[in-house]
Amino acid sequence: MTTTPDDGTRTVAELIKGQRIAMLTTTAPDGTLMSRPMGLQEVEFDGDLWFFAERGSRKVTQIGVNPQVNVTVGSGSTWVSLTGRARVVEDDAKKRELWNAFVEAWLPGGPDTPEVALIRVEADSAEYWDSPGGRIATLISFVKAKATGERYEGGENERVDL
Repeated sequence: MTTTPDDGTRTVAELIKGQRIAMLTTTAPDGTLMSRPMGLQEVEFDGDLWFFAERGSRKVTQIGVNPQVNVTVGSGSTWVSLTGRARVVEDDAKKRELWNAFVEAWLPGGPDTPEVALIRVEADSAEYWDSPGGRIATLISFVKAKATGERYEGGENERVDL
């Protein structure tokens, strides 16, 4: 089932709210998929995700060649996989707006340093898995499925066009 963009965007925003780390997947020149943890910048999700990176990093080079990316955000009971296009944004004011102590730990030179790059991912779609009640409820549902021989449903799973 696919939800409408407005409802879906709100749902995805709620599911990723408060998450600090995401896995950003890019494509290497030989076609290999490469994932790495990235600090999600705290902005109201409207279909875009923001990250800081070093301008000379592999991920920035790979995005320049092939901007199609995947971003995965997860917790113990919720997972969101977003697909979209990434690009390096040259906006000093936006870098200063998003700058925080977490970023400074990785990029100590500050937002105005030339090697600091801002990556914007414009998500096209997302798929999410949400198990209301968290890990305990998931475990209870799993045990119940095993005991009754019924299929484990595992919570809510939807695809969202953004």
